Amino acid sequence: MVNPLRGMKDTVGEFSEKYTYFIENCSRIAKNYGFNFIETPILEETALFKRSVGESSDIVGKEMYQFIDKGKNDVCMRPEGTAGVVRAFITQKYDRAGGIKRFFYHGPMFRYERPQKGRLRQFHQFGVETFGQPSVKEDAMIILMLKEMFDFFNIGYRLQLNSLGCPECMPPYRKNLVKFLDETEGLCEDCLRRKVTNPIRVLDCKNEHCHVLLENAPILLENLCSTCKDDFNELKSILDDFGVEYEIDTKLVRGLDYYNKTAFEFVSDGIGAQNAIAGGGRYDRLVEFLDGRPTAGVGFAMGIERLMDLVKMPETKKESYYIGALSEDSLLKVMKLVVQMRKSNVIHTQYISKSVKAHMKAADKVNAKYFICIGDDELKNKTYVIKNLETKEEKSVELRD
Repeated sequence: MVNPLRGMKDTVGEFSEKYTYFIENCSRIAKNYGFNFIETPILEETALFKRSVGESSDIVGKEMYQFIDKGKNDVCMRPEGTAGVVRAFITQKYDRAGGIKRFFYHGPMFRYERPQKGRLRQFHQFGVETFGQPSVKEDAMIILMLKEMFDFFNIGYRLQLNSLGCPECMPPYRKNLVKFLDETEGLCEDCLRRKVTNPIRVLDCKNEHCHVLLENAPILLENLCSTCKDDFNELKSILDDFGVEYEIDTKLVRGLDYYNKTAFEFVSDGIGAQNAIAGGGRYDRLVEFLDGRPTAGVGFAMGIERLMDLVKMPETKKESYYIGALSEDSLLKVMKLVVQMRKSNVIHTQYISKSVKAHMKAADKVNAKYFICIGDDELKNKTYVIKNLETKEEKSVELRD
């Protein structure tokens, strides 16, 4: 027997129903906010992620499914969604057209890491990206949209905020941080590597010992330039006006190199130690990093597998029809009726003649509301009976109707 690879699972059964329910409603909310669906290839050039996500990140350094294809191209399976959407934005020359573009996406991502609850090697994300809108009001609207999604699914959360500054205030802060790190002994190997490649990522270390060592590290919020400070204060003011509760986390830096200014995470206490359920922020220089014209960008992504235990499906209402054939002669009539009624109804059937009892059992399995059986008597009398399986009421209907 051939089993699925470790860390990769089939989307089937109850998970499939929840997944579809989740995607449909997140998509509906995103469309209400003016976002349009985009789908990018699963396979991209490795250079795309090295230049966007950053070679200092764990994703590029340790986790990518990377290989040389038959055309000698260095490719990898996408580990996250934003970089591909930015690449598509540039490919379509939207960066030259100007204006504002808003996209949402969903689909599988791939990272080679140790599988655990809510964290797979093939996992799925839902995300959104806005291009061409530098105002912090867009950051606020995206946070409000994500809040609306979680509220719809009755998912509890805490919102954490930080600002990562800009090219004006980041360099002096980085210098102060490196000085602090040089004077700190006992950092893990990852922190020592990041200290050279991207010092701010040290603040994202998951090592508990490093957490203690970094308690007195310089705080970026205390070193923001006036523009970044004003933007962050405006963001907080907007969220206050909408009654959105939040926490300031001065060590929230996100796991990818391309973020600047606003950074945020939604966390939940209901999924264990790895409690982030969504995150995002602003990336005003990423389009430029990938050879596009300078374009402001902001977005978020959420891991769907992490959320499935928190999503509660609504009670299913019996709305569909089950139509069964009682004889071989009536089977063709059933098939014609099924095709006709499927234009406006959910119809279940089995393309084989069975007894009423067997059909009733099949109707119960698909949770049908209405039950119809057609046999030789129904063909002869040109009538059939519709039974409401909830109320047990029966109604005689002519076949022509």
